[in-house]
Amino acid sequence: MSKITVIGAGNVGATCANVLVCKQVADEVVLLDIKPGVSEGKAMDIMQTANILGINTILTGTTNDYSKTKDSDVVVITSGIPRKPGMTREELIGVNAKIVKSVIAEVVKASPNAVVICISNPMDTMTYLIHKTSGLPKNRIIGMGGALDSARFKFNLRLALNANAGEVDGFVIGGHNDKTMIPMTRYAVWRGVPVTNFLSKEQLDKIAADTKVGGATLTGLLGTSAWYAPGAAAAQVCEAVLHDEKKLIPCSALVEGEYGFSDLCIGVPCILGNGGIEKIVEIELNDEEKALFAASAAAAKKTNEALADALK
Repeated sequence: MSKITVIGAGNVGATCANVLVCKQVADEVVLLDIKPGVSEGKAMDIMQTANILGINTILTGTTNDYSKTKDSDVVVITSGIPRKPGMTREELIGVNAKIVKSVIAEVVKASPNAVVICISNPMDTMTYLIHKTSGLPKNRIIGMGGALDSARFKFNLRLALNANAGEVDGFVIGGHNDKTMIPMTRYAVWRGVPVTNFLSKEQLDKIAADTKVGGATLTGLLGTSAWYAPGAAAAQVCEAVLHDEKKLIPCSALVEGEYGFSDLCIGVPCILGNGGIEKIVEIELNDEEKALFAASAAAAKKTNEALADALK
């Protein structure tokens, strides 16, 4: 029996659980929240679609009872407050660091062998916090941001190309940050053909710029952080891990010399399987891309430095 737990039944967590259930990624999904009734109610609402959609996965909700999450194969952490219009992800560190630290302690007790996927913002720093406090091996800690950023990049490419969504591919590396993420336009393709054959530099620059502020744009429109794409991206990572898909998905991983940096979590292409991050793939970067990656790493390190104060 395969089992996934989603911590946090807010918009992102509930969407992730819904996608996992609809795609029947696991035999059992548990949705946990600190607020009484929320996870139970959302789980019941989702499960009432089972007959309509032909779903066999079982979803249950629980109020802060980690015993119900025992022996999960994968645990997704969405806990924390979402962004409001005008806020950066980094401004959330004070509150969310304390929440994530307490959550991961409970997760490790209940499911010591789980792969942990972090969504909580600032995502790279919260992933780094889990590395520093959980005692879990580094391959079993994954930050989701690159999967989401890449989905937004592919969405913008598709619009510009007027292409079929399944025929466009591209990825984003660097920090999950409006200013320093790096949409890799040079590697983007349409059915294997470089998009540089179809789009001008000006068009590609606009696509990259729109991708970088993708989250902030939605926060401005919605009044809070987005949830459909983040939840689906987390479910995609869960599926790649639980089904041992060996998929190449950009994720926030702890680098130890890769790309010339160490002791930080940052978005890099990763092979995902049942071991979690099975390999960090080092792609060739040109001089401009190396400079952008260095700036992104510096920003991530700066945010990490705020962790000690946030946890006092």
